[in-house]
Amino acid sequence: MELKERLLQLAENELAEYSTDARKMEKLRPKIVFQTNRNQQQQLKSELEAELTGGLNDLLEKQRQTVALPFWGIAGLGVLEGFVGFPAGWVAALAGVGAAFGIQWWGWKLQAQRLLLNALIDIEERAKAP
Repeated sequence: MELKERLLQLAENELAEYSTDARKMEKLRPKIVFQTNRNQQQQLKSELEAELTGGLNDLLEKQRQTVALPFWGIAGLGVLEGFVGFPAGWVAALAGVGAAFGIQWWGWKLQAQRLLLNALIDIEERAKAP
């Protein structure tokens, strides 16, 4: 597993816990410093900044549940139509669930990248401060 994937996995694990963003970064900082050197941190920071720029990524990172909501509605309507007797309803239900899960998964990954980027920025700022 490459370094970036390991650190993103650590960030995802921190996202799964119920705490503030500051606490998540506080717990993530020592893990990052232990596994990386200064050059790797700089390189990872620039990669994450490049990946997180963009309109759709920004929208999904901040509003993933709102974007996925219409697809959950399509899935629900598809289930209702399927029970009424329209077989195409089951196809719509499966497509809606797949799209909603995909959007939520993508947003979750983007949130983990943002948390990791914020932690790297925080490490850099702490290193500069006396």
